[in-house]
Amino acid sequence: MLIPLLRERIDEILESLPLSEKVDYEIEIPPRKELGDLSSNVAMRLARVLRKDPMAVGLELAEKLKADTLFEKIEVVKPGFMNFFLSSETLRRVVKRVLEDGENYGKKDLGKGERVQFEYGSANPTGPFTVGHGRQIVIGDVLSNVFRELGYEVTREMYINDAGRQIKLLAQSLWVRYNQLLGLEMEIPEGGYRGEYLVDIARKVVEEVGERYKNVWNEEVERFFREKALSEILSNMKETLNKLGTSFDVYYSETSLIEDGTVKEVLSFLEEKGFIYQKDGAVWFKVSAFVEEEDKVLIKSDGSYTYFLTDIAYHYRKYKRGFRKVYDIWGSDHHGHIPRMRAAMKALGLPDDFFNVILHQFVTLKREGKVVRMSTRAGEFVTLDELLEEVGRDATRYFFSMMDPNTHLVFDIDLAKAKTMDNPVYYVQYAHARVVNLFNTAEKKGIAFVPGEGLELLGNEEERLVMRNLGIFESVLEDVAKSFAPNKLTGYLQTLAESFHTFYTKHTIVDPSNVALTNARLSLSLAVKTVLAKGLKLLGVTAPDRM
Repeated sequence: MLIPLLRERIDEILESLPLSEKVDYEIEIPPRKELGDLSSNVAMRLARVLRKDPMAVGLELAEKLKADTLFEKIEVVKPGFMNFFLSSETLRRVVKRVLEDGENYGKKDLGKGERVQFEYGSANPTGPFTVGHGRQIVIGDVLSNVFRELGYEVTREMYINDAGRQIKLLAQSLWVRYNQLLGLEMEIPEGGYRGEYLVDIARKVVEEVGERYKNVWNEEVERFFREKALSEILSNMKETLNKLGTSFDVYYSETSLIEDGTVKEVLSFLEEKGFIYQKDGAVWFKVSAFVEEEDKVLIKSDGSYTYFLTDIAYHYRKYKRGFRKVYDIWGSDHHGHIPRMRAAMKALGLPDDFFNVILHQFVTLKREGKVVRMSTRAGEFVTLDELLEEVGRDATRYFFSMMDPNTHLVFDIDLAKAKTMDNPVYYVQYAHARVVNLFNTAEKKGIAFVPGEGLELLGNEEERLVMRNLGIFESVLEDVAKSFAPNKLTGYLQTLAESFHTFYTKHTIVDPSNVALTNARLSLSLAVKTVLAKGLKLLGVTAPDRM
């Protein structure tokens, strides 16, 4: 609310000037309260266009703005930053707006119903979700929530890599575990899967079919164990997603792209355009025709399809399904796949802005100050289920959200479990619970609350800071969507909670001897509760009434 208001005022002045080019500028939250409520580099950016001294330009802008009731004062500091101190009346309007909008505060129609897809959590369904998958799923889920809040039509999708060599190895690994339970000495195939989860599935197979497939291996048996492994693992994955508080709108099968002819359609198109060729018995795609990368194999010499080919087909199908933009969330180890996929999208003639990738770094678990070792293939890894069981849904989701996706996340298990103000999620939730307690106290003392009455009494330093923080919520959501960074939302909630805790500690909020001021401060507190609850909901975290 506040940043768009300031931008509107500045833009009105810029539009009145005979400029040779558009002036792009930023409006930010100053690092220290003495630097104002908002600051901007507009004077420095405008000075470049006008070829004038930034300080002089800033003073001219300040002179044009100083009569506006939006501001209490405006300072211009070297080398030309403008610091804006908003009037208390402007800040009070924020509280009024939050109380009027309620749960809809922050909601916008920026997307105007544009169809977008977020694809994340996609992997070979060869075992339980790891904590790495967990971070990716939470990032995707939060971004999907925020994009929906901003007016986009969002589809959450998980791509099931249920074709290829890894699935064959999975089926064979399960068959070996099945035979081991029946007393046969067999070894897991090289590159196979050794996790205990396959033993649990093998027990179910023994109960279902007895010794029917004991020491028997053929196409029919392989198909049975493939389908059994996939269905059981996918079922377990969905149970984990439920524990995490999320689900997907679509689970899309890689195999279906082969069966429905999409892969052949893509191959025919690329061949017709002259973008594929044969070499060493394999079929290659001319990646080098579009980017400075080596050409890549689409069909191996044994006739099997590469993951690259089916992924091209998958994205072609996404476009045909009507998505205007798609956002794939991948682990940083997949960054090398991006250039070749961009090349494929160009070859297919898809819009340049259709295919987008959000990379995230890996997760390290820490307990008692020591790193918890993880190894996927050997089966010695901490599953997402185990993490959820130990620290709970709220802490899991909050901690996965609170670091920039481009940053390696060290997940401190002990901190996530702590019921103290050092725990970031506890700190934010406690602010919400404190507001609830304030209203309980007011009710016990017989104070009749009237939302929005007496707001003119608000204006001390702590109240102003809380109001300013409430007023930037909408802009924070837009920033989260623009930068694909859920941590900007957790950072905001932390800042809002901190300003409220300070206000709560320094001032008496419920005072029967001053009902008017009590009402005003309860209105401010209710606005805080509304925004905290909304922010936590977008993160998929609960907003408890008691701690």
